[in-house]
Amino acid sequence: MQKTLRFSFIALVVLFFLWGLLTSLNDILVPHMKGAFNLKHWQAQLIQFFFFGAYFLMSIPAGMIIRKVGYKRGIVVGLMLMGLGCFIFFPASELTVYGIFLLGLFVLASGITILQVAANPYVAVIGPEETAASRLNLAQGVNSLGHTIAPLFGAWLILQNTEVVDVKTVQGPYIFLAFALVAIGVIFLFLHLPNIEHEEVKREGFQLSRYPHLYLGAIAIFCYVGAEIAIGSFLVEYFRSEPTIALDNKTAGSHVAFYWGGAMVGRFLGAIALGKQHSFTQKALKMLPVPLLAIAIVFTVVRINGLDTSVVGGFGLMLVLSYLAFLFGKSKPNSLMSLFAVCAMVLLTVTMLGSGKVALWAVLGVGLFNSIMWSNIFTLAIAGLKQFTSYGSSLLVMMIVGGAVIPILQGLAADTPLGVKFSFLVPFVAYAYLVFYGLKGYQRRINEA
Repeated sequence: MQKTLRFSFIALVVLFFLWGLLTSLNDILVPHMKGAFNLKHWQAQLIQFFFFGAYFLMSIPAGMIIRKVGYKRGIVVGLMLMGLGCFIFFPASELTVYGIFLLGLFVLASGITILQVAANPYVAVIGPEETAASRLNLAQGVNSLGHTIAPLFGAWLILQNTEVVDVKTVQGPYIFLAFALVAIGVIFLFLHLPNIEHEEVKREGFQLSRYPHLYLGAIAIFCYVGAEIAIGSFLVEYFRSEPTIALDNKTAGSHVAFYWGGAMVGRFLGAIALGKQHSFTQKALKMLPVPLLAIAIVFTVVRINGLDTSVVGGFGLMLVLSYLAFLFGKSKPNSLMSLFAVCAMVLLTVTMLGSGKVALWAVLGVGLFNSIMWSNIFTLAIAGLKQFTSYGSSLLVMMIVGGAVIPILQGLAADTPLGVKFSFLVPFVAYAYLVFYGLKGYQRRINEA
């Protein structure tokens, strides 16, 4: 990778971190707003509905913006919209109106949508095609770092172990983020990034029906994002309400970090496993430092904070399972994706039928097996689109709307006699579709007629 392209990649990775941070904060907002406004489960999930609904409504306009003003200016527009969305949290908390919070989340997510449409294909084409999945896994790993930090940050500053919930605790974090986003937008405006847009001179004639691997991939994105977000949204509620777990608000919120932290570790493992081809022994040795470092970090944090040492064992066991899946799974995006979807289904089954720490670590372990889903689905779905890549990217980003729909469905299930515990049947079904896409749906059968 040339020096200028390497710098561009680093700059883009910063954006992946930011939208990961802001997306994961929703997992803290859901239980916080539920308590503050005395909401039902499905009403609290309107946070995810408005946030991810923006992807559906704004992804096509976002693609138009990128094609009109270019990647760099599109990124600046996205960052400014994100800053505005965060600013809206101040009047929302002062007026104590749930609807204004939802408006702020919609504006915030509209900005993130523009970043998604620009940054994902940018990372995919910024280097050799054969390592595109590896680069996206690395960028998604940094995205997951933002996801991992956010629950710790949010649990400390926003959640309260009190009967009366003060909605104004959101002001400090979101106002700080608003100023930071605007400042970064200004910096990007003056950065000299190379123009690497696809040469899409002839865009007429795009027919979705000609690319079954694309529209089936769009459904896969819908299912994956929806399942991942739904699980993350219900972790705090599940850890609080399950009698055999029964964590307080702040402790439950901090445990969400392990869910997203697992996805981060898995994505770094994926960047190695899906990179240059290695022998079995070479792959094992190259991947080994990642889980070892992760366990060492968790052990250090546990000792410093005087936490239960079982945390190390639980997270370590999930890491071992993920490491073995990477090691013995074929280093092909589609095969690994199917294997990981099966693992997620098994862990959700343990969550619903098990109890106590076994159920707790089973559901947190799903994060590790979510790790390579986005990058693998994305690269499989846009393969062979050539001059229509931006159209394919816009469609895939649009289908992030799964993060709006599936959490609502799980919320409705949780409000029935199924309860929170068995509401995980909803993401279970979504993972079943991912097994299909990885086995058969990804295959390119472009109809030239």
